[in-house]
Amino acid sequence: MLPTPRPGPTPFLEGTAIQFAWDSTSIGALKKCPRFYQLSILEGWVPNRGRVDLEFGIFYTEALELYYKLRCGAKLADGSQATPMGHEESLLWIVDETLTRTLNWDSGESTQKNRFTLLRCIIWYLDQFQNDPATTVIAEDGTPLVERSIRMELDWGPATAPITEYINMGNGNVGEVSQPYILCAHLDRVVEFLGGVYVMDHKTTKATIGDYYFDQWEPNNQMTCYTLLGKVVFKSPIKGVMIDAIQTAVGFSRPARGLTYRTDSQLTEWLADLKVWFELAESFARRGHWPMNDVACFNCAFNHHDSKVCAKDPAVRESFLKSHFNKDKPWNPLLVRN
Repeated sequence: MLPTPRPGPTPFLEGTAIQFAWDSTSIGALKKCPRFYQLSILEGWVPNRGRVDLEFGIFYTEALELYYKLRCGAKLADGSQATPMGHEESLLWIVDETLTRTLNWDSGESTQKNRFTLLRCIIWYLDQFQNDPATTVIAEDGTPLVERSIRMELDWGPATAPITEYINMGNGNVGEVSQPYILCAHLDRVVEFLGGVYVMDHKTTKATIGDYYFDQWEPNNQMTCYTLLGKVVFKSPIKGVMIDAIQTAVGFSRPARGLTYRTDSQLTEWLADLKVWFELAESFARRGHWPMNDVACFNCAFNHHDSKVCAKDPAVRESFLKSHFNKDKPWNPLLVRN
């Protein structure tokens, strides 16, 4: 069985919209536009269109996760222990599993992302990298670093966080401990490659993959966050992120690999900037007002030509949201996978 999310605690301070547990998705939404963050992260609005791209990516990455675990002989989501398998046997297993999982999947009229192209992407990618020089890092407990939900506590928290407990400081004084900020991530894989260690992230795209595609990851919020958390949590000298992308076209699938690096100084700078962003988020939450960043409206899900939610009069926005979006649960970075 493939992993499924399990319930987790709320990422918000009780009774407030002040978020203390963040991931690259929620951070990226805030940086893009506070109003976008409010609608997508706090309120959970998701567009009716575009779900196929998300579902396709989930099916794809979960299939690769199972493949890596089968090759390593890791424990599976149902608790069973896999016997290490070869390439062909593992590939047949995940093709069968993917066919079962997608039996009732409705991909609409998409010619680039559907059940057939999904299987083709999986098979062509794994065939190309069956003798991959990038090898899965094995943790100290003997488990492969594949599909790991990780967390890292920062040394500061929301200024308005309630005091949760008192601790003895060891010198007779009593100190107050409040809720710290927590960074969360779900990493596809950690690999060793040509003497370096990298977080591996899988991407699917309809676009042609070239230098322009890989240039978008420098700088990039998600890749910096992954590097930082992987470096701290796994206590490993992670150099950056290995991006394994695959182009999904009507008649072919084309895998490609790129690397993006982060220095310690870049990670320190990103954290310093993050402190300011979190202070802004807290101030917006206290005011109950999330301003629109109207210079970021281009290519925004809430500014699509058939909805243009933020372009409407505030009195009618709710009706346009209900017409073109579904309301899901608020985004929760604390959710983990079995």
